[in-house]
Amino acid sequence: LFLAVCAVGIGGTFQYGYNVSIINAPTQHIHKFLNETWSSRYHKELNPDLLTFLWSVIASIFSLGGLFGALIGGSMAIQLGRKGALLMNNVIAILASILMGISFPTGLFELLIAGRFLIGINSGIGLCVQPLYIGEFAPKHLRGGLAMGTSIFLTGGILTGQVIGLRELLGGEKHWPLLLSSSCIPALAQLLFLPWFPESPRYLLIDRGDELSCAKALKRFHGSSEYRREMEDIQRECFALDGEKPKKPWQLFTDRGVRWQLITVIVMTMGQQLSGINAIYFYATYVFEQAGILAEKIPYVTLGTGVCECLTALSCVRSNSVGRRSLIIGGYLLMTLWCTVLTFSLTYQELYSWVPYMSMTCVFAFILSFGLGPGGITNTLTAELFVQSSRPAAYTIAGTVSWISFFTVGMLFPFIVNGLKQYCFVVFLLECFFVAAFIFLIIPETKNKSFLEIKKEFNKLNFGRNA
Repeated sequence: LFLAVCAVGIGGTFQYGYNVSIINAPTQHIHKFLNETWSSRYHKELNPDLLTFLWSVIASIFSLGGLFGALIGGSMAIQLGRKGALLMNNVIAILASILMGISFPTGLFELLIAGRFLIGINSGIGLCVQPLYIGEFAPKHLRGGLAMGTSIFLTGGILTGQVIGLRELLGGEKHWPLLLSSSCIPALAQLLFLPWFPESPRYLLIDRGDELSCAKALKRFHGSSEYRREMEDIQRECFALDGEKPKKPWQLFTDRGVRWQLITVIVMTMGQQLSGINAIYFYATYVFEQAGILAEKIPYVTLGTGVCECLTALSCVRSNSVGRRSLIIGGYLLMTLWCTVLTFSLTYQELYSWVPYMSMTCVFAFILSFGLGPGGITNTLTAELFVQSSRPAAYTIAGTVSWISFFTVGMLFPFIVNGLKQYCFVVFLLECFFVAAFIFLIIPETKNKSFLEIKKEFNKLNFGRNA
């Protein structure tokens, strides 16, 4: 099980985190490349406004690719299987790496834009299919801990990208094309290791009707002495679905039986993106400067934020013993607290010499709290709230909402910060508090419950007295 999570994660959410992270280091070098390419091609200087536009396209096309990947990820998981979709996804990553790698020697910045779009598609599919696959092959009592592999590899990808992007490694002027094309390495690793593992047992029995292959897969994942209990659980779910075909995303919106599950996933996904984590990263450099850290040392201090995320993702494996509901409510309430403290500390930053250090503490505490709840549990709950026929469509909807929110935050966030300054955290603390209240009122605990048991819990909300 552990090796399967590693094989799935290295080419899944690791790619997303890695490619979000590595684009920051070579910003100035890409600007220079765009200027030189434009001058040699058109024999005139690149207009500063056009340079800003081209860089914005290179940076933001990734999220549009991710949105497209999320839209097709569910269908790929149904047509090719969970494992097959992940393997095919690596072809897209390798092609993206080639395009980004040859953009500099060929002098074609268009290839860089195309490569970023393709690696966005790869990330969108990976974010959709990886938690789906892990959630389906994990035994009930370990599902929370194993599903945290999604968050662990995502934060691990961010930290790896921060390290590899240092100017002493591949973040220098000569090596930035290698930095952008290095995303082929995780793809090749998954192509090498994932074929050794079985397809999702639930997919094999419920979607394909292949009971023999399902039993073999369960023996590989759970052991020959423990697989029967999980087999019986899958058979009960298969019987309850009574041959129901996988649903399309738009069918979930008209299905009363999943109404509150769908609302919950949309609220949690939007809450994750709009929680203020991007504002924290935006303000981190300013906070570190105010604390007296030299500008050239800030990239190394920023590595501490990546380490924070990794540590909380690893500690969240305890969700298996604490419970998903408690962790995510606790995470949002702690984020509300740190937003409040950070608002005050940024307001009075220059009054006392110790206040900048309080701000720096709040930055790390907020990141730890985000990893404790929203960052780690959201994908796990998405897998648990739906039965087999609705799960791929639910991940498609969740991924679409996530990428649209990600793109919207990227577009509007600078205006929010410029307009409200440090008071922007008041907006985020209110958002965190309301999401925590929603989860407290709506979501039942899902720990150690089968997918059918969780569905029965939600039927009380979906059908009221008629449940």
